[in-house]
Order: sequence, then C-alpha cells, then structure tokens
Amino acid sequence: MSELDRSGQHVVIVGGGPGGYEAALVAAQLGAQVTLVDSDGLGGSAVLTDCVPSKTLIATAELMSDVRRARVLGIRLPEKSRDSQAELEVDLQVVNERVKALAAEQSADIARRVARDGVRVVQGRGRLQSNTRVVATLADGSTETLDADAILVATGAAPRTLPSAQPDGERILTWEQVYDLNEVPEKLIVVGSGVTGAEFASAYLALGVDVTLVSSRDRVLPGEDADASAVLEAVSVRRGMKVLGESRMESVTRDGDTVTVTLTDGRTVSGSHCILALGSVPNTADLGLEDVGVVTDDGGFIKVDRVSRTSARGVYAAGDCTGVLMLASVAAMQGRIAMWHFLGDAVAPLDLKKVSSNVFTAPEIATVGWSQKSVDAGEIEAEVVMLPLAGNPRAKMQGVKDGFVKLFCRPGTGIVVGGVVVGPRASELIHPVSLAVAESLTADHLAQAFTVYPSMSGSVAEAARRLHRV
Repeated sequence: MSELDRSGQHVVIVGGGPGGYEAALVAAQLGAQVTLVDSDGLGGSAVLTDCVPSKTLIATAELMSDVRRARVLGIRLPEKSRDSQAELEVDLQVVNERVKALAAEQSADIARRVARDGVRVVQGRGRLQSNTRVVATLADGSTETLDADAILVATGAAPRTLPSAQPDGERILTWEQVYDLNEVPEKLIVVGSGVTGAEFASAYLALGVDVTLVSSRDRVLPGEDADASAVLEAVSVRRGMKVLGESRMESVTRDGDTVTVTLTDGRTVSGSHCILALGSVPNTADLGLEDVGVVTDDGGFIKVDRVSRTSARGVYAAGDCTGVLMLASVAAMQGRIAMWHFLGDAVAPLDLKKVSSNVFTAPEIATVGWSQKSVDAGEIEAEVVMLPLAGNPRAKMQGVKDGFVKLFCRPGTGIVVGGVVVGPRASELIHPVSLAVAESLTADHLAQAFTVYPSMSGSVAEAARRLHRV
C-alpha cells in the first residue's frame, strides 16, 4: 500500500493503553487518519494504576532496602537509627502522592505525543457496531459514529475479584486501590503469589510492613523459573515475610479495623489490610464483539493470531484483553504489528520466545526465551549453566549475596535460546541476553564481547564462557 493509499485509510482504536496509543503512533506515522477512543486516560492501567505506579512505589522500597544495609558498606547512620531498622520510616501519603503525580504526568506526556502526531482522541466509551463502525458514547451521554477501514480493540483488563472477597477500597484492596492509603499498614496480607502479589508483598516488606503472603501453590511465583522463585522466597522469609504455601483463600472479611482471610482448610489469618492479587479479567463485556463475529475464549479474552487479527475481517486486538502475555511491552508490540500489517508495512509475527520480562521484587527476576521447565520437559534440547552472583566482584562491593545468571544454549551450535537473571536491576542485566536470543547469537558471541570490569554484566559473559565447547 503506497503512502497515498494509506492517507485515505481511517483507523479507529478503542482503548488508550500501550496497545492502543502505540498503534495510534504507528498508524499516524504511516500516513493513516487515526481516531483513538479512550475513557480512562491515555496510558491505560499500565500508566495510571498498574506498571508506572507500582514500580514508583517499588523505587521507594528499593531505597529503603539500600539504607538498611548501609552499615555493611561502612556508612554510619544517625545515632537514633544506627541499631534498629524500625527507626526507618516511610510517609506513605507522600509516597502515594508522588506515585499518582508521576502517573498523571506520564499520561499527559503520551497525550501530548499523540496530539503532536495528529491522532484525534475522543473521550468516551467505544462499542463496535460493525467491523467498519465504532459508536463512541461521550461523557454527556451523546454519541459519535466513527466509520473505519480497520478497528483495533485494546481495552485492557481489570483486577479479578471473587464474591467471597470483595474489595472495599479501604482495607480490602485490589492493586489499583493501594495508592489511596495514607498510613502504612500495620499488618498486611497479600492473597496471591503470582507476579503482582509477589511484587507488592516484596515492596511493602521493604517499607517495614509486617507482610503475610498467602499462596495457593507450593512456591512463590509458580510461573517463573523454579531456581529464581526459590531465591526470592528464601530472601523474603529471611527478611521477615511469612509465606503460607499451598494455602487457598476461601474468603476475606472485615470487622472494623481487622481484616480476616479464611483459608479452605479452616485456618484464618488476620491483619489490618489485605491486597487481592487474584489475576485479571478482560474488559471485553458490552463491546459488541459477538455481534461483529469477534471470537473470545471462555474467560472473555479476544482470540488473535500472531499479527493481532481477530476472527472478524478488519478487526484487530492488542494487549491484556487478548490474554496473550499480559505485559505492557507485548501490548505495545501487538498494537504496532496490527498497524504494520493492516497498512502494508514490513511486519514480523509476534514471537513470544523473544519477549523479555521482569518481576520487580527484591531481588528482581528477569527472563527471556526458553525456560528451565521447557528444557526439563524435553520441549527443547539445551545446555544450561547457572552462575551465582555472589562470586561477582561488583556484587561483593555492593554487598549483594543473592542471585544468579542462568543461560540456555543449543548443543552443537551454541546459539543462546534463553536466560534468567536474579539480582538487583535484573531488568537491565537481561538486555544482552535478550539481544542474543533475538539475533540468534551464540554463547561465544556473548563471551567474547567486552564487559566493564568490575560489573554485574561480567557474570553474563562468564556464564557464556562456561558454555564454550572446543
């Protein structure tokens, strides 16, 4: 499709999260006319209530952890706080005000960017009337009909709740509601040990809160590398977290200032606050999807192929509403791919084996490519090496004792097909491994590239050297 042809194309995007606004930017760049229908604020939950807020909170928690180990590095704290971690305090109201301000600022930045690129934003709720028409219901109750050559649905997802565990926004909270807390919880119970539950449990523990993590599985982060989750759980318990494994929640109730979590085996756990981290449900109800032939699965997630097409001609979908891999980076790539595909630009189908992800706990857990579970199950043949960070000179300088680098490479060719990094800023350290996986580099390529001495990245090169075969 030529640029002239593209200029006559009208794309309507429903939802302003990463899948939506990134798609809008690509479509505008390629010369299409773009209208984005958004009801919650550009950036979506990723910017306003999820990724940006939670990682801002975690940044404060990380600083608290650094201060607590200052004496190990030779820093003398004021006499009052020298011998007691309890003397370190956090002003949660100030923290949360900063969290919300940064989220709003990021959303405003995105709004300015899409406006600068010529994207028209309609404030309202979009509903598909056909595979070529969206009706937007505006704040005043009026409607606007938008005809489209292609439609992208990027409406995201919301926290899952249960009839027996209903949030009240005060002491029983979803992860979107924690930023209204003005006082540090006296005793926090986190229900759910997936990524969201583990991150909040780790963050509040670092802020000095008494935390109990209720996990229905036999380990924290059951979807992550088993060695990595074992390190995280050991570190968390050592720092004072109570982890109740294989403990399924039956209900959560509140009586005054006390919240009680009842388990299916009859045990109860009481605290001052509870965060529900029970997964997500897609925002796909009442969008008119069924009427236009868009197929969803039993959970309501939109079924898409690797170029973001739905079952309805001309209708694409991106982000958490598809349930493909609920990461902001994946949502953004799905949105971009959809527009590249529709507008005839060069496009490569989504490859989940090249996606890097990170769990922002203490320590962080970053992964990319094939996993240890896949190797153990025989899904792929790979050589594996795991190198503890404790022997890294930079780690020793910083007082880091927990964590490792793990690499997977194909026997014979030595091509790197996956990796795991556990440690401080693992989200940054995974990047060279991600490049290796994306570009089919070998372990020798990684090993022979210069690394700074001393540096944490030196462990990536050292692990790669241990995979060298003569």
